[in-house]
Amino acid sequence: MKRLLPSPLLSLVLLATWLLLNQSLDAAHLLLGSLLAIVAPLLSRPLQPDGHARIHRPLALLKLLGKASVEVIRSCFNVTRIILFARAEGLNSQFIRIPLHLQSPHGLAVLAGIINMTPGTVWVEILPDSHELVLHVFDLHDARWWIDTIKGQYEQPLMEIFEGKSP
Repeated sequence: MKRLLPSPLLSLVLLATWLLLNQSLDAAHLLLGSLLAIVAPLLSRPLQPDGHARIHRPLALLKLLGKASVEVIRSCFNVTRIILFARAEGLNSQFIRIPLHLQSPHGLAVLAGIINMTPGTVWVEILPDSHELVLHVFDLHDARWWIDTIKGQYEQPLMEIFEGKSP
């Protein structure tokens, strides 16, 4: 059974999402949704890191997600203001490099998700030789603030959550 459904919870969520998006319980939608729920986890299996994530501090994870939610909302307003009211020649889009100590692939995936959900920022890559995150910022005014924010508000809690390392 594990070979057919490597991630039963993910399969269930995919099926439910499919049915909700189509707003139908017709046999065709049930069949197609079930097929999607079986095939997608099988195809994505090679992309998953080895082993399951071990969360050392679940309360820190909740606190981190709360902070990230506030930052996403704040960034929505800032980027909207820039797009609607700022002059294009006044924008300072830049790439910056942020040295990372976080090694957990699960922690890096959560960090990538947080960064990419935040309007105005895009995770570009991690440079393998220096383990630096290359980040694109839509309107950069203070690179040091971005480095301190990513390292202090996100990387450090993620190291505590996934690697068990305290500050």
